[in-house]
Amino acid sequence: MRNQRSFNLEFKRQVVEELLSGESRPAQLCRRHNIGASLLYHWKKQYSRGKFNNEPTCEAALKDRIDKLERLVGRLTLENEFLKKRAPDKRQSASEKREIITRCKHFLSSIRQGCRLMNLARSSFYHKSRARNSEWMAGKP
Repeated sequence: MRNQRSFNLEFKRQVVEELLSGESRPAQLCRRHNIGASLLYHWKKQYSRGKFNNEPTCEAALKDRIDKLERLVGRLTLENEFLKKRAPDKRQSASEKREIITRCKHFLSSIRQGCRLMNLARSSFYHKSRARNSEWMAGKP
């Protein structure tokens, strides 16, 4: 099994700057430094976002910000839809909360998220109550 190589930031920045300057073509750089083309383009993307202690390009920084905000809006929209489905006015038992989470699974990314929104411990969601027989109940005061 081969060991994974690691490259320092200075080397990555040097290779990408050589690519961007037009001195060498991508295939030449890949052969010379024994790296794959996908790795070279991955480094180029990271370079444009300022990951190599350089100034990010304005366009890449804005794209990162837009992506982050779109993910946030999507998550909040799903949570909002889920919370609309829940009965808002009455206090609910754990079994009612379990039922709501089960019914609305398609709005949620995970059971954990549903439990968090419903203020239900995840262990309570998975809890299976034991069937109590009448003799045991009769023996209780």
